[in-house]
Amino acid sequence: MGVETEIAKTLQERIMIFDGGMGTMIQALKFDENEFRGEEFKNHPKSLKGNNDLLSLTQADAILKIHKDYLLAGSDFVETNTFSGTSVAQADYGLEHIVYRLNKESAQIAKKAAEEVTKETGVPRYVAGALGPTNRTLSISPSVEQPEFRNITFDKLVEAYTEQAKGLLDGGSDVLLVETIFDTLNAKAALYAIQLLFESEYEPVPLFISGTIVDKSGRTLSGQTGEAFVISVSHVKPMCLGLNCALGATEMRPFIEAIGLFTPSYVICYPNAGLPNTFGDYDETPEMMSSQLAEFAKDGLLNIVGGCCGTTPKHIKAIKEAVSVYKPRIPPKSVHPDALMTSGLEPMIMEKDFLFVNIGERCNVAGSRRFAKLIANNKYEDALSVAKSQVELGAQILDINMDEGMLDGLKAMNKFINLIASEPDISRVPLCVDSSKFQVVEAGLKCTQGKCIVNSISLKEGEADFIEKASIIKRHGEADFIEKASIIKRHGAAVVVMAFDEVGQAADSQRKIEICTRSYNILVNEVGFNQNDIIFDPNILTIATGIEEHNTYAIDFINALKEIKRTLPGARISGGLSNLSFSFRGMEVVREAMHSVFLFHAIKAGMDMGIVNAGNLPVYDDINPTLLQLCESLIWNKDPDGTEKLLAYAQTLGKGAKKVVEDNEWRNMPVENRLEHALVKGIDKYVVEDTEEARFDKTKYPRPLNVIEGPLMKGMSIVGDLFGAGKMFLPQVIKSARVMKKAVGYLIPYMEKEKQEMLKNQEGGEERSLEDLNNGTIVIATVKGDVHDIGKNIVGVVLGCNNYKVIDLGVMTPCDKILKTAVEMKADIVGLSGLITPSLDEMIHVAKEMERLGMKLPLLIGGATTSKTHTAVKIAPCYSNPAIHVLDASKSVVVVSSLLKELDKQEFFEEIQEEYEEIREDHYDSLKDRHFFTMNEARKKKFTIDWKNPDTKPMKPMFIGVKVFADYDISRLVSYIDWKPFFDVWQLRGKYPNRNYPKIFKDKAVGEEAQRVFNDAQTMLKRIIKEKLLKATGIVGFYPAHSVGDDIQVFTDDEMPRQQDPKAVFYGLRQQAEKDSGPYTCLSDFIAPAETGVADYIGAFAVSVGFGTYELCQQYEQDFDDYSIIMAKSLADRLAEAFAEELHERVRKEFWGYSSDESLDSKDLHSIKYAGIRPAPGYPSQPDHTEKLTMWKLMNIEKNTGIKLTESLAMDPAASVSGLYFSHPHSHYFSVGKIAKDQVIDYSTRKKMNTSEVEKWLRPILSYDT
Repeated sequence: MGVETEIAKTLQERIMIFDGGMGTMIQALKFDENEFRGEEFKNHPKSLKGNNDLLSLTQADAILKIHKDYLLAGSDFVETNTFSGTSVAQADYGLEHIVYRLNKESAQIAKKAAEEVTKETGVPRYVAGALGPTNRTLSISPSVEQPEFRNITFDKLVEAYTEQAKGLLDGGSDVLLVETIFDTLNAKAALYAIQLLFESEYEPVPLFISGTIVDKSGRTLSGQTGEAFVISVSHVKPMCLGLNCALGATEMRPFIEAIGLFTPSYVICYPNAGLPNTFGDYDETPEMMSSQLAEFAKDGLLNIVGGCCGTTPKHIKAIKEAVSVYKPRIPPKSVHPDALMTSGLEPMIMEKDFLFVNIGERCNVAGSRRFAKLIANNKYEDALSVAKSQVELGAQILDINMDEGMLDGLKAMNKFINLIASEPDISRVPLCVDSSKFQVVEAGLKCTQGKCIVNSISLKEGEADFIEKASIIKRHGEADFIEKASIIKRHGAAVVVMAFDEVGQAADSQRKIEICTRSYNILVNEVGFNQNDIIFDPNILTIATGIEEHNTYAIDFINALKEIKRTLPGARISGGLSNLSFSFRGMEVVREAMHSVFLFHAIKAGMDMGIVNAGNLPVYDDINPTLLQLCESLIWNKDPDGTEKLLAYAQTLGKGAKKVVEDNEWRNMPVENRLEHALVKGIDKYVVEDTEEARFDKTKYPRPLNVIEGPLMKGMSIVGDLFGAGKMFLPQVIKSARVMKKAVGYLIPYMEKEKQEMLKNQEGGEERSLEDLNNGTIVIATVKGDVHDIGKNIVGVVLGCNNYKVIDLGVMTPCDKILKTAVEMKADIVGLSGLITPSLDEMIHVAKEMERLGMKLPLLIGGATTSKTHTAVKIAPCYSNPAIHVLDASKSVVVVSSLLKELDKQEFFEEIQEEYEEIREDHYDSLKDRHFFTMNEARKKKFTIDWKNPDTKPMKPMFIGVKVFADYDISRLVSYIDWKPFFDVWQLRGKYPNRNYPKIFKDKAVGEEAQRVFNDAQTMLKRIIKEKLLKATGIVGFYPAHSVGDDIQVFTDDEMPRQQDPKAVFYGLRQQAEKDSGPYTCLSDFIAPAETGVADYIGAFAVSVGFGTYELCQQYEQDFDDYSIIMAKSLADRLAEAFAEELHERVRKEFWGYSSDESLDSKDLHSIKYAGIRPAPGYPSQPDHTEKLTMWKLMNIEKNTGIKLTESLAMDPAASVSGLYFSHPHSHYFSVGKIAKDQVIDYSTRKKMNTSEVEKWLRPILSYDT
């Protein structure tokens, strides 16, 4: 078995352990200068104290002992003492010449320690060859005055890392670890060097990559988010990926969790022992740090864990013990498997359904005269403003091209991208490195820490040249590996492939398809490109040239892109739009109309992105009808005279054809229409005066808020509809948002003044503050990864005008910041907003974190990509408190006020829960091909409990065996009755806020009738109690138990260990249908497994208030009184449920006593706000009615109570309730849902029942036909 296979096998079985801080242990030895020098370097001209790596040569025994101490403490891996083992870092000590030897001997020492401890313990130990970040950075200038300057080159770093990696591999390293990455471009140089070695000289070994988040912002020193960092390095397919150093475990948690959600690699985490104190020391003890990391493990975040600065063997020993009881994280099989993922400082994930991507075109010396002039005149700072403007106007990717005859393109590309790196507002988006000179492309790749796009390569020079260039793109390096191009498996960039070959440019659709298919097969099958990283440009060629064969060029492009998308999985389509209308150059009105019409159809056909100045395009629906018809005719080649007709039309425009002339006709429209027009067109010139005109009309708009809720919201609604239909593009929407902000900004002072006047009118006058009048505090934020905030801002304004205190955290807000602010500001509600699809995943993450932290605040979800269905299916199940979708700003006040009214909020939440449950059921029922995990897979993802936690140790019941209640006092049960189901029986359903008892009596539709029926029930209930017309009887039992797999074995003797044969076995069913998150639960998960040695218990009960019901109903039947018959049966049912509720309370407080200090009212009881559960066979948590037979036999229920089971296993009398008791505070109700055939067979075998018989009882939950 190879090392990689061996490690992978162990990682699937348990959490593996990394070592701790080498530097921490060296510092404790307090070596002086002479000890650092040793005999060999005693005459070295420079001071060597502090060069810890050198100690591998001068104090080898000390380094060996440190390694062994960590291994004996439980480490599976030790890192070589080579953190600064490059020639770049060793140059500070004048020791560049010993780097290879230093790394080789360091690896040999670590290997010796690993082999000795492996032999001693029998547990394999491994050596991680450590490659540190060096003391240089490729993405940051050391000079504030020269932001483009770098004190090292990519090639120099590659050379240094190559030498280090050779030494580590020759010394016997089992894995290579690129660690403490503060600059991703440095790491890419290291990975590049390693890949070259693997291709030419060495057998590949597993790669571990560990970044460093420098502070709570969640970014590396060079500015990347964790997710962008993952995208940038994932082309090498690392075995492990994670974080180390800089932060303590508590601070690192949100970032390591985010990385785990974003990578299919195993996750490694080795934080510092807290944050450094005033003296630079670390204060977290082994106990403190291990308890924090145990929480990571418990929540399934870890595959490998260890320590960094401040950690010692004692820390590692404590960490190993703390995490050993938990299962390792199960990596996702894939993350965004169909997405093109690129990155700048932030990730950009282009899923299949991603909206059209605008590639900014103005940073191109061949396409922008202004930009070319600025570059030629060396005005790079001004050129940066062009780039910044492009991003602000909505460019999601920035195209950089420096191809000009009089320009040194290589130097210009290098300088400009280095300058971009110094501007976070620009460098947050991915770059498209664009050049026909491949050495210029290479220069760009060597300056880009994110994952960029290369534009472009083609088969123009032949297949061999194509493979060579594709190979270089994947390696970010030199061009001398043509023969290895087909086996290189990594890619540092996505690539645009032009539809050219040796014959020339493809014009018709068939040639475009042929060339793109050939290119795709070479890239995927020979070079090893990820198919999602291939972007085809099938050539948008000029139409309306007067040459007949050119007339079909637009159709050819659209037809070709449809076929490419259909036949080449993962491939994207791009194109440069300006070529299309080149024959109408100088006639901007016509050209822009042609572009808008073409894009409208091309995007519908599947075009993913394009080099487009979308901010200047007219909205499709706003194009002059005559011009629109002419453009449609031309693009679809419907009229042989189309070119002449369009030219003739352009002539009628006169000078206006050259420039878009502002038409002010709309200024004559009513003010509402003017505001809508301004928003749709993005015209802010008149918006303030129009807004004031509307505000001044007190008849229509009594309050400033009414202007927002009226014409302004209506205008933005139109914008949203056009955007969704593909008739507007993101840059245009951003212009609309700016107009909206300007209008709202104008109204805010008037709304503030209105609030002050309201304040004066309140009791207490001016002595009270606005804070005193706030209806509640709401924290709102656009989630991490998203920069869109106009909708959120409007919500904030609307809520503020309704007297809520709104704390707006802005855009790109990390989860940690949102939740900390909510706690610190004592918020009543948290609101999340997002426009782009990845925001949905971040919202799910926030919901999970709120649940993990035990937060109780309602969570509101809003934004363009959100929906009620997504919230119900994906977000709400992650959070046990309200998670509610808010359609738009106008709905926010209603939702917020409902959630903050103490008397109404529970009913409102229950109504939402019921609605969302229906949505979920409809959603899952609509999934024809729902995937089911195998039983082994589902069991690996079981619900886990820390059975060693002393705070939740199972409590022994007050007695073992049964207690019978022969004639229970019914009067004790009345206060426990839940009246809502009673009204449901009578089909009396109030509407919110009057759904539940007693508010139903206020409902306009059913309130009067509900009151009458309730009064009749009270009369009959009093008679039942007074005349003892019904008899209540019941039984409760407690037994020692433990779980074995999905089953619960029950015993009569309370001995440990439980070695006797079980008295009974309750068989469980496990969730099996694939879901988006969470464990796959079975009731057995709530009982301590046999192997834990923990003494646990299970309870059971059966109660009835049905005895006497038949006789009572017979009396009413003689009087033909059907009303009283239904009343008697419904009251018996309510009393039986009340008996179950009251008895369960006594169990918790008295008979079992695990919640002896509980104090809940009936509303809290019905809302299940207590610890423990009482699931019943035949219900969602255990849908098998045959499990009742085990209960009846175990407690001899029929003999003790008279409650029987019918042939169909219904209870007789009907007004009876039975179930099991689970006491663990983490036990909860769940629904098993649909199950697959393999579980049915497994269940049948365990129960020793015929499969067909089991299928009969479980038919409603089978995922297959029988």
